This record gives sequence, structure tokens and C-alpha cells, in this order.
Amino acid sequence: MKRGLLILIPLAGAAWLVWLLAGRDAAPEVSFVRAGRMTLVSLITTNGRVEPRERHAVHAETAALIARVHVEQGQTVAAGAPVVTLAAPESDSLLASARARLETAQAALAALERGGPAREIAALEGAIGLLKVERQAAAREAASLERLVNQKAATRAELDAAKDRLARLDADLAAQQGRRAALVETDEAAAAQARVREAEAALALAERRAAGSTLRAPAAGVVYELAARAGDWLTPGALVARVGRLDPITVTVYVDEPDLGRIRPQLEVRITWDALPGRAWTGRVERVPTQVAPLGSRQVGEVLVVAANEDQALPPGANINAEIRAETVENALAVPKEALQRNGPATGVYVLAGTRLTWRPVRTGVSTVTHAQVIEGLNEGDAVALPGARALAEGALVTPVYR
Repeated sequence: MKRGLLILIPLAGAAWLVWLLAGRDAAPEVSFVRAGRMTLVSLITTNGRVEPRERHAVHAETAALIARVHVEQGQTVAAGAPVVTLAAPESDSLLASARARLETAQAALAALERGGPAREIAALEGAIGLLKVERQAAAREAASLERLVNQKAATRAELDAAKDRLARLDADLAAQQGRRAALVETDEAAAAQARVREAEAALALAERRAAGSTLRAPAAGVVYELAARAGDWLTPGALVARVGRLDPITVTVYVDEPDLGRIRPQLEVRITWDALPGRAWTGRVERVPTQVAPLGSRQVGEVLVVAANEDQALPPGANINAEIRAETVENALAVPKEALQRNGPATGVYVLAGTRLTWRPVRTGVSTVTHAQVIEGLNEGDAVALPGARALAEGALVTPVYR
């Protein structure tokens, strides 16, 4: 029995030694992928803030009490629609007084243009009419006497007396007509016209003040902010409401300074909002930044994006997430980014040559979060090693495991 044990012990040791040596010579397993074709979309992921496409503010011009609010937040209004009415009873009394003053001034001017007060005008016009009748009779009598004098049937004295009477009537008529014209002097008419203009200006001011008691929407849009309530006291310049267009909307997207060189107009932007996790909006870059400014600990440029918002579900002031499609390459030869290695100044990959690794420098292009485009250095289908527990090295013997 002891002799049998002595024989088995050396045999077991020999078997263990053979297994150990075989394990040392076995090539380690290394993960590989094939370089393949795919569409690569280079994204810039950042954040931003929603603003109306067009926005207008309604402010109080004077101090006043709000008597009535005509709109609700979220309501669509037309240009000129009343937003609030202010309590201003003094405006109505000032307007009535201004209208009365204008009517008085207009009546005075009309009287002057007609020639003065109606009673005096009537008396003068009556006197002028009588003088005209008397003159016509005197003219006929003088003409008749002149014929009779020629026929020796009347005396020269009678004719001279008739002519004198005609001359006196002409003088009286001229005097009355002069009095009629003198009732309206140029200076008096000009003063009356000035009083009318002054009354018109006062009425216009009163009308503006009365109209100012109703604050109106400066443009068509949605009341996306309503800062006033009935009974509030407004100070001059106080905000009452904001009105704007919510479809499309403007989104200010904050892009970090290193990525600004990749931004250009018309790039597609995908917008999401944490408050509506299942929704996404699509927009396009309308304007690139003109300056870089601090935003917290970041240095950013403000990229202006315009996006459709047909159901107006994305409200002004919302803090959104944005993905800018900076570049898209179709049918790009690509490898996982983790396969890229640095060897001094060069970037490359380890490819499988038979059963060993070989270093291959490459030139890369567009990259995404997971993959990088290879422009030079690889062919489609090449087996590219992925880093693992063991360091990769030129000429290393490996057992490939494809994933």
C-alpha cells in the first residue's frame, strides 16, 4: 500500500507541472471588433431657455388703480385688444370739458366768418337793402329829369337836386357796406382760429388720457405673463402683462466655448423638456453667437434656435435640454472610441495579424459618444482589439474573442 502511494505522488506532480507549463504558453483572450460602416452623428449636448418668438410688454404710463382685467394668462389676443381698464374718473370730466371748450371756440369762429353777431348783421343788411332800393329810385328820377331838361320840360335846378340825392345815397350805401365788412377784422379772425386750434389740442390730450385708462395689447399673440390683478395699484412704468408669439418659439442654447467652432446656421437641434419626458421638439440654428460670456463656471456662446411649437406645450421660461447635430457622416468607417490608443504623438489601433497584435496608426474624423470615424489606416472588416485587463502590445500572441 505504501509502495502504491509512493508511485502516485510523482505521477500527480508531473501532471501538475505539465498543466502549469501548458497554461503559461496559452495565448490570452482579447476582445475584438470588426471595423464597419455606419452613420455617425456628432452631437453637442447642452442646455438652454425658451423665449417667445416675438414679445411685447404692456406697462402703465401713469399711476392708477386697476378697475378690471380683461384677459387671462395663456389667452390668445388680437392687436389692440383691451388688457386692463384703469380707474380714472377725472379723465371723463376732463374729456367733457375739453369738448365743450372746442364747441365754444368753433361757434365763435363761425360767427366771425359769417360777419359778426347775428342781430347787428341783420340790421346792417336791412339798411343796405333799403338804401339800394332808394338809390335805384333816385337813379331813375335823375335819368327822367335829365330827359325833361333836354326837352325844356324841367329846370336844371331840379336835375341837380336829383343828382345830389343820388350821390348821398351812394355815400350812405358805401358807408353801411363798410360797417358790414368791418365787423370781421383779420386779427380777430386769426385769434379765433388760434383758440379753435388750442381747444382741439386740449381735446386730443384729454382723449389720449381717457384712452390711456384702457391698456391694450400692442400686438397679436398669447398673454404668457399676467402681472396685474383687479384692485392693484400701478406705479408709472409698472409691468401689467407680456404678449408674444409661441409658435414658433425661440430657444437660447448655451454652447461651451470649445464647441462654438462647430456651430453654423441651419444645423438641426433636438429639444427636450424634463417636465414632459415623452416629448421632443425639432428646431434649427438661426443665429450663431457674436460673443462669449460667463454662465456660472462655464464660458458659453448663446446660439439662437427657432423651433415649431404648434400646441404651445413648451412655455416661455422653460429650461430645456438641447442636442445640436453638429455633423452627420453617412457610411463612415468607424470603430469604438475605446479601441483608439495613444503611442507617443500618434493615434492608432491594434489589429489582428494572424494570431498576433500589430500597431496601426490611423487618422480619425467625426466622433460620437461611442464611435469614431477612421479616415485613413484601416479597411472595412479589419479586426480591431479592445483594451481589457491585459495591456496590448506589438507582436503579442492573443486568442481573439469577437463581440
